[in-house]
Amino acid sequence: MAMTRTTVRRAADYTVLSVLALLFALPALYLFLGSLKPSDEVLSGLSGFLPTNLSFDNYAAVFSSLNSESTGYFWQFMGVSVLVAFVVVTGGLIVNSMAAYGLTRLKWRGQGTLFTVVVLLMLIPFESVAVPLFYMFNGQRNTVYVLALPFIANAFAIYQFHTFFRKIPPSIEEAARLDGAGPWRTFFAIIVPMSKPVFASVAILTFLIQWGSFLWPVLMISDPSVRPLPLELSVFQGQQPPDWGQILAFGVLMVLPVLIVFALFQRWFVQGVASAAVKG
Repeated sequence: MAMTRTTVRRAADYTVLSVLALLFALPALYLFLGSLKPSDEVLSGLSGFLPTNLSFDNYAAVFSSLNSESTGYFWQFMGVSVLVAFVVVTGGLIVNSMAAYGLTRLKWRGQGTLFTVVVLLMLIPFESVAVPLFYMFNGQRNTVYVLALPFIANAFAIYQFHTFFRKIPPSIEEAARLDGAGPWRTFFAIIVPMSKPVFASVAILTFLIQWGSFLWPVLMISDPSVRPLPLELSVFQGQQPPDWGQILAFGVLMVLPVLIVFALFQRWFVQGVASAAVKG
């Protein structure tokens, strides 16, 4: 009887999870299938969910030329987004991990106060500081520099690194100091290799946030040659009449880099989330 109840409960759990997974996956599936349809069939709803004729014409159109107002092609906008995301993610991993290590292990006056400020900064939404940042960086508008620099230092990333570093036994660093290693060598030779899960988690979350950033580019970018993908998609969608097939193809091409990054760091990302859930 107990085995039967366990089997029924497990079957019910898998059924519910499968239905939820289908519901969450349905918009993404519709996005992909819609990108293969002619524009006049995209808005047909669930009645025309499956395309009658598979065609990659929408992708060819996106790759060739987006619209008459744009001065470049899809790869130009992709290049801007990739460059900005690479600078923010790489720079953020270095800056935020070093800041968190200093807050976790190094002892100095005001350490606790500064960490409290970092935690409080996590509560401030970006929209509330967007206008002051706009005036601070107004002289660098229409540059890749202005898209990346304000987002390298991140309070939430510092908090994530800090939480993970606290779980590393101090005895490991004490042994390194006995061997003559200073703080820099200890950090890069010992702490960083032991912290792959949190580095992967921070990298993925930072990439997701930066890749979909829209408000800041809207404020700072008016030159079409420096548009990131989300901003160009909004311009592309605003054309009349809208070509929904090409818009959905653009959306699929925007999602692919996110899937690639997650696939590359998935193992460490899951480890980092599991570690935070169990010990955090």
